Amino acid sequence: MILLLGATGYIGEAFVFELKRRNKNFMPLSRKQVDYSRFDLLLEFLRAQKPEFVINAAGYTGKPNVDACELDKAGTLVGNTLLPQTIAHACLAARIPWGHVSSGCIFSGAKISRNGQIRVEKDMIRPELHALAEAKSAAVLGFAETDTPNFTFRDGPCSFYSGTKALGEEAMSGIGQSYIWRLRIPFDEFDNKRNYLSKVQRYPKVYENVNSISHRADFVKACLDTWELRAPFGIYNVTNPGYVTTRHVVEQIEKILKPARKFEFWANDGEFYQLAAKTPRSNCVMDSSKLLAAGVKIRGVEEALEDSLAHWKPE
Repeated sequence: MILLLGATGYIGEAFVFELKRRNKNFMPLSRKQVDYSRFDLLLEFLRAQKPEFVINAAGYTGKPNVDACELDKAGTLVGNTLLPQTIAHACLAARIPWGHVSSGCIFSGAKISRNGQIRVEKDMIRPELHALAEAKSAAVLGFAETDTPNFTFRDGPCSFYSGTKALGEEAMSGIGQSYIWRLRIPFDEFDNKRNYLSKVQRYPKVYENVNSISHRADFVKACLDTWELRAPFGIYNVTNPGYVTTRHVVEQIEKILKPARKFEFWANDGEFYQLAAKTPRSNCVMDSSKLLAAGVKIRGVEEALEDSLAHWKPE
């Protein structure tokens, strides 16, 4: 039996669907049933139920966006840092392997390869760097699992959300047998306020940047595959290989969905942060080659994006 925490969340619901599709025996557990944020209660439950694997899709993301985390820092810290640490210790004590949904939002920018040297560039919106991204230049490289996160409390500025997600990875590091699955800007064909494609269509103005993104169903399939394939425990960037610019996403929306509206973009970062955002946003490129090397199959970002828009289901 697989134990699923956070089953009612945006990613948790996708895990439920995929586990059912695979005919897996699983148990969704809510905090109303058992307060799994408490080590003693969670350990008692694990020892009684003896699941073969635990999935933690619970966390604090803030609604409608990460700006809300700045207003509830205690809740954000508990949900994103203390909870995974508690689960890690409980699973270790019960000798149960587990997987944790983390975030790629602990990085900013990309790595740029030039003249045999690689350097980190945090701001890919700079004209010369953005041109490389638009051209899909081989010089633009994603952050790997071995790279140190650079959008954290240790390497700011960052959002409080990103800071706590990075601390969460640190808090569970080296404790027991676990997977850390890094999610990055979820999207799919189902119109939803948490869906990146829905957000882009509803924003009064669009913020241009460069990002790796994760198709929601592809993400949970890949996460489950790491366990079923018995891939080595550790961190995995679970994003659809490649990256997109926001402008390209808008162009695809216009081409496939043909919306009546005309999209407008914020003039620059200054205007965006003055009028639309309260805390810094992570925009980054991730390298998913470790996931692929483990034998996990996942579609490229262009295929996943076009397929989602071609089968778009309005709310």
